[in-house]
Amino acid sequence: MDGDTLFPIGDLARRTGLTVKTIRFYSDTGIVPPTDRSPAGYRLYDVGALTRLDLVRTLRDLGLDLGIIRQLLDREVSVPEVAAAHADALEVQIRTLRLRRAVLRAVAKRGSSPEEMDLMHKLAKLSDNERRRLITDFIDDTFGGLDANADFVNMMRSAMPELPDDPEPEQVDAWVELAELTQDPDFRAAVRRMAQYQAAERAQSDHTGLHHDLTETVRDSVGRAIDAGIAPASAEAAPVIDALTARYAQTFSRADDADLRRWLLTRLEVAGDPRAERYWHLLAVINGWPVPPSLAPVFTWFTQALRAGTGQPSRVE
Repeated sequence: MDGDTLFPIGDLARRTGLTVKTIRFYSDTGIVPPTDRSPAGYRLYDVGALTRLDLVRTLRDLGLDLGIIRQLLDREVSVPEVAAAHADALEVQIRTLRLRRAVLRAVAKRGSSPEEMDLMHKLAKLSDNERRRLITDFIDDTFGGLDANADFVNMMRSAMPELPDDPEPEQVDAWVELAELTQDPDFRAAVRRMAQYQAAERAQSDHTGLHHDLTETVRDSVGRAIDAGIAPASAEAAPVIDALTARYAQTFSRADDADLRRWLLTRLEVAGDPRAERYWHLLAVINGWPVPPSLAPVFTWFTQALRAGTGQPSRVE
């Protein structure tokens, strides 16, 4: 191709695939000005203009606006600078689109009303910091000002919802439910009562922290009783309860007597709100953690068995 060849606008349109109207617009705005004009006043373009038009088309296909394109062509900014900034912008757009897709799939699955869909979208598009702040505010409101179980409070503060950039509909659903749960005044009041109970226990010198091993013992012992078909109010439940109260007495350095059983029953009832377990289940779904099996049947059996007992260990005459 001769570098001195000049093309009328029609030829330039055929070579670039752009319309005459588009090329004329680029000319009028100074992005690709004509190289010269014919004696009749028609615009003429050289090979450089052809190359410039090809670049403009590529940049437009990548989503860059004309202001940025003009800066690039005029060498006011570099290509790497623009590419990096645009890639960051596209990343945000992609993340937003993925989130919208997840919300729409969740709406389709649960048959949400327009109001529910609006709420889901507003909650789902919160930033990571905004999601953490919502949960942190819930913890501050329910545990604030109380000397509750420090290990438990630290565990709650360390477990924040981390909705992925490309969430599954189930994760969006779980986040919306968790957000609603933490704003429920009745649930907040229940957690506040639990915090007050913990503070009262600590005032009585209970600084034993968390008791994962004890929970595992209850799960195993009561689980076997449930599997064996033992009713919580039956005589066969008594040895199971005896073994468990003995373990609690050892852990908390208390006598294994009627007072211990009444204390333990209160402890189980305060912590027995099923919504508390639901809170942790939802966090697991949101964060992609393994969802542990529910302990509600185990502790329901344990509570019923304690309530059905006389208060004294069965081995005491």
